[in-house]
Amino acid sequence: MAEDFLRLAQRGDEAAITQLVETYQRPVFNLCYRMLGEPAEAEDAAQEALIKAITNLHSYDPERPFKPWLLRIASNECIDRIRRRKDSVSLDAMGEDGAWEWTPGDSPNPESKFLSEERQLQVRRMLDNLSPADRMVITLFYWEGMPYTEIEAVTGLSVSAIKSRLFRARRTMAELLVQEETYA
Repeated sequence: MAEDFLRLAQRGDEAAITQLVETYQRPVFNLCYRMLGEPAEAEDAAQEALIKAITNLHSYDPERPFKPWLLRIASNECIDRIRRRKDSVSLDAMGEDGAWEWTPGDSPNPESKFLSEERQLQVRRMLDNLSPADRMVITLFYWEGMPYTEIEAVTGLSVSAIKSRLFRARRTMAELLVQEETYA
């Protein structure tokens, strides 16, 4: 059924294009958010990636899975945006995630909500310390739950290179966590 939508979308069918966008907008945004860390920038990157994908549907090979092709476009968009950033990144520029907008009755346990949001912020800081390629591999593996073969299709890296990047990124994140806990 997805192949039918893809063929129709490649022919310019607006309903099929809408269906593709609605189906894949969340995974594209999630990838962009994990790579960029700022909701507004992630939204812009996701929108740009989807536009690029739709305008380049003619170059998509229907013999291959669509999702890795689309996520590769999104990851390339994010890497381009990361490269265009200035050398220094302000933690203030990471955006608000609602941590201080708690309202009574919103959560049965405000302390656990606060700790969860603190952990998310901590993970975000650790991701920001990784190279764009390592950040992408971590995001695809852990947040998107992709197997090595799909990550290979998205990134163009070999499975052994993916495993190496995952190992190196996990080690870097563990070292950062130890440093953070030492100075806390």
